Amino acid sequence: MEQLFVYLGIWSNKVFSWNDIFGLFLFIAGFIIGLGAVTVIDLHGFLGRKSSYWTEATIRTHKITKPLIWIGIFLAILGGMITYRNIGFSGIALIHTLLAIVLISNGTFLSFWVSPRLLRREKEGKANEILPSDLQVKIVVSFVISVIAWWSSLFLLVWYIVVLR
Repeated sequence: MEQLFVYLGIWSNKVFSWNDIFGLFLFIAGFIIGLGAVTVIDLHGFLGRKSSYWTEATIRTHKITKPLIWIGIFLAILGGMITYRNIGFSGIALIHTLLAIVLISNGTFLSFWVSPRLLRREKEGKANEILPSDLQVKIVVSFVISVIAWWSSLFLLVWYIVVLR
């Protein structure tokens, strides 16, 4: 067991912070959960533009992906706060903060404006009908914002770890 700890670098002369490990772990876990859920619902939404089957699947799937996206945002923000605790709101930490605000605003729109309309359609027995074009446009714009913000944030985290640390 001791050799395993030496191999992993736990028992070595290398100085490291458990706060850094925990912060990066939460940050990355947030991306795995949040971006994973965004990818699933985006693919469903794309397929649902022209298909009544996928429209219904999207309405049902969003009940699962919506809380996962919020959990991902929360974990990423918490991880970011721990990771950037020593540099404050400057550089990449500032950009991550702005992207988090975009994700929260976009998520609020999707959760409290779009989602109730989708659930109402389901309750009315219209879940298998293709969404009206005005609603589709709003959802597409929101999904584009979401994908850009999530992937940009992930890229910035990788940049921070590899280049700036």
